Amino acid sequence: MNWSTRPLSEIADFTLGKMLDKAKNRGEPLPYLANVNVRWGEFDLDNLREMRFESHELERYSLKSGDIVMCEGGEPGRCALWKGQRKRMMIQKALHRIRPRTCLDSTFLYYALRNIGRLNGFARFFTGAAIKHLPREQLAKVPISFPDLPRQRAIANVLATYDDLIATNQRRIVLLEDAAHRVYREWFVHLRFPGHESVPVKGGVPDGWQLLTLDDVCKAVGGGTPSTKRPAYWDGDVPWITPTDVTRNDCLVLLDTEKKITEAGLANSSAKLVPANTILMTSRASIGFFALMEQPVCTNQGFISVLPKQPNARMFLLFNLLGRVEEMVGLATGATFKELTKRTFRALPILYPIDGLLTAFEEKTYPLIQQVRWIKKQNQQLVHARDLLLPRLMSGQLDVSGIPLPDEVAA
Repeated sequence: MNWSTRPLSEIADFTLGKMLDKAKNRGEPLPYLANVNVRWGEFDLDNLREMRFESHELERYSLKSGDIVMCEGGEPGRCALWKGQRKRMMIQKALHRIRPRTCLDSTFLYYALRNIGRLNGFARFFTGAAIKHLPREQLAKVPISFPDLPRQRAIANVLATYDDLIATNQRRIVLLEDAAHRVYREWFVHLRFPGHESVPVKGGVPDGWQLLTLDDVCKAVGGGTPSTKRPAYWDGDVPWITPTDVTRNDCLVLLDTEKKITEAGLANSSAKLVPANTILMTSRASIGFFALMEQPVCTNQGFISVLPKQPNARMFLLFNLLGRVEEMVGLATGATFKELTKRTFRALPILYPIDGLLTAFEEKTYPLIQQVRWIKKQNQQLVHARDLLLPRLMSGQLDVSGIPLPDEVAA
């Protein structure tokens, strides 16, 4: 198979987004993507901001399906393929919009750029000592290797099949977690729990329920960090979780951690080992992100680990806390960064249901979390398989001549 290699400037058009300047910008307010909205292979479209764009700027700064959006700074080279997820989407200056010419399939080019990123191939084009950037003139020099269009589409189709399965699974995860949220709201917010018709309610409290504090119903455990000057404390087998592990996670289930410590590190720090499926809640800076792990873990100081005093109260407490994030953020204190102290957390009031209802909720919702865990593991395997294929397909090492093209499959 013959491949060509040309600099990006010869095979694609690209432009930076618009500078945010509230004092000068005029025109119609429209949503835009900033650097934080672009992940590897996906977009975070929650809490989008708006900027004013004039009519003559719309074509220059807007996105259309097939455009590749790449970070110029932050993590230069990080990119995702725009598929028309939202109408009239614009981009800010921190992003490149890359639009391939007719010689390139846009999905193929996206995977080619992703492969370069995985191999750290953008690094030689970065500028800046402390803060790295990938400016337009440097991006233009990035070499892209590609075969003919039919083979590009075959390669893109193989890789996109994995990503489509991953995306489908991610939607399933969202639906499962949302189903558990809906049950919680129905039973414990709207008080339409099983058998509610025959339970007297006085002052908003069903008969048999109690007004307590979190200290009455759970233990709040802090974390710690072993000395970084002691190598013997690190690279062990004990999962050690930091807020980054959780804030970058895409669901309530966490499968692994970036760092692990040794038994000696655990013994010589304030970190405490908590049981599997302990409710892990970030409590410093980024407050109110949650995770469950299916093995014993410990955390750094940025967490409150919540251990129910009754095993059947785990799911109830998890979804109760998920609905109180704004409340907890409002109670956080600190000048440099906000922190929810364990004392404040323990004092939070809670309307606590009867034991039988706790058990019923646990039995109804924990299987949903188990399904999330299984799907998350499946996605992990899909990502691993895709990432093994990516460099081999992008180097021409794997022959795709026998793979049907999307048009041939449809026919």
